[in-house]
Amino acid sequence: MQLLLLTGFEPFHGERINSSWEIARQLDGELIGGLQIKSVRVPVGCGKAARRVTGAIVRYRPRAVIGLGEAGGRPCLSLERVAINLADDRGNHARSGDPGVTPVVRGAPDAYFARLPLAAILRELDRKHIPASVSLTAGAYACNALMYSALHHLRRKPGVPVGFIHLPYDARQSPRHRSLPSLPIPIMENAVRIAIAVIGRSLA
Repeated sequence: MQLLLLTGFEPFHGERINSSWEIARQLDGELIGGLQIKSVRVPVGCGKAARRVTGAIVRYRPRAVIGLGEAGGRPCLSLERVAINLADDRGNHARSGDPGVTPVVRGAPDAYFARLPLAAILRELDRKHIPASVSLTAGAYACNALMYSALHHLRRKPGVPVGFIHLPYDARQSPRHRSLPSLPIPIMENAVRIAIAVIGRSLA
């Protein structure tokens, strides 16, 4: 059985849930598009996220990797195109004055492109009337560090699809963020299922 590693982040910034982990844990153990899902919960922070995903890749040797992350304020799912070699942990170093900007992997390339069939995923989501778009980069915090680390670790295995999807807030979080867009978990979960099925077909 071919395995797909699906990661989701723990709640942060005072939230009780994180849409990425809510979806990942629901899909754990399922078989979608010929790929069995193995979900892994990831701590927030560049170094922690990088270590968790590379450790999971070593342990499970997946046939494909998708990282999920929550991006409050985004109105739709964002399929990330590029991961950059920049880890910005300024929030953790604000008191010391350390800008906290370092490479994700020292001496490694400046960036990696996602290795997911982005156009095919976007077409299928559009056909199902699920709002989604392609985003240029995954930022410079934990989500980007996870995506970059996974791509770097699997750089010698170009046949392994690797990428990242940012998700809006779950609708249950809307009382805390009344002016920001959100989507119900079932819609986002269905979108991730569709993405995985498209990846499975690309590997068949």
